[in-house]
Amino acid sequence: MKYGVVAFPSKKLQDLANGYRKRYDPHYARITPHMTVKGVFEADDKEIEQVALAIREVAKKHSPFELNVAKVSTFAPITNTIFFKVTPNEDILALHKDLNEDFFGEKPEFSFVPHITIAQKLTSGEHDDIIGQIKMVGIDHTEIIDRIHLLYQLEDGSWTVYETFRLDEES
Repeated sequence: MKYGVVAFPSKKLQDLANGYRKRYDPHYARITPHMTVKGVFEADDKEIEQVALAIREVAKKHSPFELNVAKVSTFAPITNTIFFKVTPNEDILALHKDLNEDFFGEKPEFSFVPHITIAQKLTSGEHDDIIGQIKMVGIDHTEIIDRIHLLYQLEDGSWTVYETFRLDEES
């Protein structure tokens, strides 16, 4: 089964992202707007129990972090993906590192660029038309994220929460 670890932003930021995703993201119905902190990996039922325990230990070591989105950006020309760029900070980078180095699953294929996707799988023409418009509207949003979520993929391609972990929680 496929799994991943994400941070969900507030409803306010999700609603803003979904305003674009409804039109420009074919994965709109499959997953809520999110920032990926550990990309997709595979695990069986026994392995995922160990992974969940390890994520719980990582979450205990990390405090809630500030999620600040101050610009719209794109991965073009590599892919025609448009996203809200999350300003990297030490807390986000350390959490990502702990969930990806010497952790279950493969190391990430690409450098970590914290973001919330708002448009993807666009043609070059669509991308060029849309990016300018969205950049002009702009964004300025800050909030505190106090939990991360282990998700799994269902047979229909949608993602759902397997377990939620509070950051900095003493149990």
